[in-house]
Amino acid sequence: MEKLTDKYLWKSLKEGDLKAFSVLFETYYSNLHSYGLKICKDEALTEDTLQDFFMYVYEHRENLSDLDTIAPYLFTSYKRFLLKVIKKNEKVKPTDFSNENFVDIQFTAEELITNQEVESFKNKNLTQLLNKLPKRQKEAVYLKYYSGLKAKEISEIMGINYQSVVNTLHKAIKNLKEEISIIKLFKF
Repeated sequence: MEKLTDKYLWKSLKEGDLKAFSVLFETYYSNLHSYGLKICKDEALTEDTLQDFFMYVYEHRENLSDLDTIAPYLFTSYKRFLLKVIKKNEKVKPTDFSNENFVDIQFTAEELITNQEVESFKNKNLTQLLNKLPKRQKEAVYLKYYSGLKAKEISEIMGINYQSVVNTLHKAIKNLKEEISIIKLFKF
């Protein structure tokens, strides 16, 4: 199957095309799996919920809205799906919903090694510095630099406006640069 536009792929999926579903699954499974692991840190739960999520999408395909870009929908929906399962498993009803849209993502050294955009940050303390960022900044950085999403897509996933995403990313990079500068000052 040739490279399809998101709009055509989604339309084909909604019409029940199994090849379109297969392309969708193969295209997004890896990034959604990595994102799921960042949210729940449980390999089995991530895999189970991701498979259930894709089955849910296919089974409810006729009721899905038309989309021009698929990634924001999948990331947002999978995050909600996974958090719902986690909350159901915990059997605890949270009373504070203010941070419900933000997950506490932890970065690993392996991700830093494989991501080309952060190669310029050759500092061994970058993992620690990233993990010191506020939750909102960590999630925005992860979605931008590790999942390759655009600010508009990130705004849809995080449920904040475009300018807030840009500002959040700017603050995160600024914080990292300041921390790296401080570290360099104390290393001779």
